[in-house]
Amino acid sequence: MAITSANQLELLQTAEAVAREKMIEPELVIEAMEDSLARAAKSRYGSEMDIRVRIDRKTGNATFTRVRTVVEDEELENYQAQFSAQQARPYFEKSRNADSFWSRDGARIEDFAGGPQIGDVFQEQVPPVELGRIAAQSAKQVILQRVREAERDRQYEEFKDRAGTIINGVVKREEYGNIIVDVGRGEAILRRNEKIGRESYRPNDRIRAYVKDVRREARGPQIFLSRTDPQFMAELFKMEVPEIYDGVIEIKAVARDPGSRAKIAVVSYDNSIDPVGACVGMRGSRVQAVVGELQGEKIDIIPWNEDAATFLVNALQPAEVAKVVIDEDASRIEVVVPDEQLSLAIGRRGQNVRLASQLTGLDIDILTEEEESKRRQAEFNARTQLFIDALDLDEFFAQLLVAEGFTNLEEVAYVESDELLSIEGVDEATAEELQTRAREHLEAANRAALENARALGVEDSLIEFEGLTPQMVEALAKDDIKTLEDFATCADWELAGGWTTVDGQRVKDDGLLEGFGVSLEDAQTLIMTARIMLGWVDPTELESDASEDGAEDDTEEAGV
Repeated sequence: MAITSANQLELLQTAEAVAREKMIEPELVIEAMEDSLARAAKSRYGSEMDIRVRIDRKTGNATFTRVRTVVEDEELENYQAQFSAQQARPYFEKSRNADSFWSRDGARIEDFAGGPQIGDVFQEQVPPVELGRIAAQSAKQVILQRVREAERDRQYEEFKDRAGTIINGVVKREEYGNIIVDVGRGEAILRRNEKIGRESYRPNDRIRAYVKDVRREARGPQIFLSRTDPQFMAELFKMEVPEIYDGVIEIKAVARDPGSRAKIAVVSYDNSIDPVGACVGMRGSRVQAVVGELQGEKIDIIPWNEDAATFLVNALQPAEVAKVVIDEDASRIEVVVPDEQLSLAIGRRGQNVRLASQLTGLDIDILTEEEESKRRQAEFNARTQLFIDALDLDEFFAQLLVAEGFTNLEEVAYVESDELLSIEGVDEATAEELQTRAREHLEAANRAALENARALGVEDSLIEFEGLTPQMVEALAKDDIKTLEDFATCADWELAGGWTTVDGQRVKDDGLLEGFGVSLEDAQTLIMTARIMLGWVDPTELESDASEDGAEDDTEEAGV
């Protein structure tokens, strides 16, 4: 077909109709038409030509223009779309008319005295093309493709900022257990593992869900919904509790066992407002509205506290807690409960302690008072036996040392004598004898460890490395670390130990030097010192990095 006056206005009418149907800007449709006509013209005049089409937004008249650009001689590659300054001069000097003109930096050239310059553009109209059946079909496909892309971009721009919010939709269909939801100008998917329990939906059912993620993909924007995400419950409370929406009450943490039980920690920034009472509402109206949406999920509303121990006691409600011991380095916490409270603290299938762990971010070990007493007694007996064997003491005196807080031989050997003299029945002679025996035992142990390490093939470079005791060197040698180079290749967690998450469970990784009280920071310092001694690391670079980090910290504190 040819672009004639009879169908020029049809271009604009078609563009407006498509734009209304797809809810996109008419300009995008017209640009797609221009691109499709330009491709059709290239198939007619030659693919190497730079053919551009401009459709008048008022009349629908399509103008076909050939464009050529002035380039350096050595850059001249496409003779159909480029020419050198010498080749362009005849076009530059001959008279111009309405069908051809020169432009420079986007502005039309009126003064031609200086001759053509690099970058100048010459444009001249060419006759409109006749679109055959194949060309017309190709043009149609280009337009449809560009319209689809524009529609996808519009959908993505509309929904990308709605991630993290609640959206209402209508169920369209179910595919392999996944629910396809109509959310207005697009479709979203609620995967079967994101549904609560065994809830089912039929077409045209209304559904409310949390927008978990919005991704831009080749097949169009993908909107993923969830009803099991902890933030879904948080957003529901924000809708039901005005104080949360206004920021007077903040949700600090949420933990859920979808469809069964949940815990939510809240804090109030207004002393006159009870955060738990505000979330519960008059006669439980607010929390019941959330429970109804979550298919009867039981919700424990917990007052948040910045003190980890207090917060954990609250999180384990309704169980009573007798004692809390926190290991901040390992992010673990031990909770001692009365014997009759054990099952309540753990909950059905471990649900209560699992939710409390998710809420606090700590691994929780639940012990009864009887179990904790037995463990303390075992530790007491082990330390007592250590002092009996190493210091040749009777049981009573060894127990006395343990009761006074001494846990190892190093403490006895190198503690200030005044601390020993403060023990009832210990005089100067006794204190001196205790320390002498402890030091002699440690020295003998060091000699034995050193001999064993040398027998295992440990080099002097590792034995003489400052910061490692003979027992540490022996422990390293048993793991085939026998040179300073071997030691320098170790990771800090290999020495100090750490935690690894396997199948959602935190698993303890024992460190080679963990039993000697080497922390993660100590391990990092030892390893870096070894690398500097070996010349693997330049200490001046470390100082430079440290100074830059300090400058960044100062900038952040200054609010820059």
